[in-house]
Amino acid sequence: MSNNALQGQLFQTEGNPFQGQIIEFHILQSFPVTCLNRDDVGSPKSAVVGGVARARVSSQCWKRFVRLAMHDFGIKLAIRSKKIADHVSCACVALGANEEQANACGQAVAASFSKDTLHFFSEGEARAFANFAQEQEFDSAKIKDKDIQKLAKKVLNPAIDGLDIALFGRMVAQAAELNIEAASSFSHAISTHKVSSEVEFFTALDDLQTEQGSAHMGSLEFNSATYYRYISLNLGQLYDSLAGQGMAQAIDAFTKALFVAVPSARQNSMAGYCPWDFAKVFVRKGQRLQVPFETAVKAKEGGFLQPSIQALSDYLSKKEKLAGSLFGKKAEFTFGEDENFSIDDLVAALTKHVEA
Repeated sequence: MSNNALQGQLFQTEGNPFQGQIIEFHILQSFPVTCLNRDDVGSPKSAVVGGVARARVSSQCWKRFVRLAMHDFGIKLAIRSKKIADHVSCACVALGANEEQANACGQAVAASFSKDTLHFFSEGEARAFANFAQEQEFDSAKIKDKDIQKLAKKVLNPAIDGLDIALFGRMVAQAAELNIEAASSFSHAISTHKVSSEVEFFTALDDLQTEQGSAHMGSLEFNSATYYRYISLNLGQLYDSLAGQGMAQAIDAFTKALFVAVPSARQNSMAGYCPWDFAKVFVRKGQRLQVPFETAVKAKEGGFLQPSIQALSDYLSKKEKLAGSLFGKKAEFTFGEDENFSIDDLVAALTKHVEA
């Protein structure tokens, strides 16, 4: 390791006030008739946990809607696309390139990062690539991979336009030095109890039809469940990726997006828009802790929510005692029990932690 690399590594470790710290969200969220996440045949996704069939929403599914929801809270999102060439081409045209030059430059830039795969990039990077192409007189032959990759590493500022890159990570197979470790980690959401999918049979009528009978018949599967969601946010990694800038804004937007984001599948016909029912949120320094709900809860007091809250709280309390000093708790917040403690209060408490 070079001296410069070693010094940079030491700075990240010694100069990072959040090294090893995480925010953990343990969320319970109940949905009635829904199909939040479908498999390849249109059935609600599922998993077997503790020998019992559970409803499931994949981590990738919920993560995408959290990311998109952040835009509503003032975050300028990056772009995740295979069409980086088209995006850079448009930027080149805006700087004076003709269509042929712009297309060639766009292709040259895209080839520096991916071969027909999605690439996560910011608007700032795209503008810098177009400016570089202009400096080369829009001659694609002068656009070299190493120059573009070096430029990308220099101009990316996730705190300004690409917070989602810092939160959700980026892998660039052709330029490993551009990889960014994700600060957030999402589990698959699973039901805390046994779930069996049901089938709805439906018909559609033709407004202009004169004969009796339906014009269309079909069926679809649905379920209902109380889901457990686990999300952790590595504050040390986030601080490094943002170079210490905009930590409070990042946590504010991320927490609010976690609260409002719901997968969009079949929402027009089922309208499963349900917020958090309960959450335990920790700020701590220690090993990550997901609750497995290995034993499926039984319905009590009219449903699964109350026994799920009890099982979640009991498990976390027990693990905290067993971990002792290694649990590393700095703060704990409970959402859903006190009507006077809103999501705004939770966000304020978490941002206050990083500001302090």
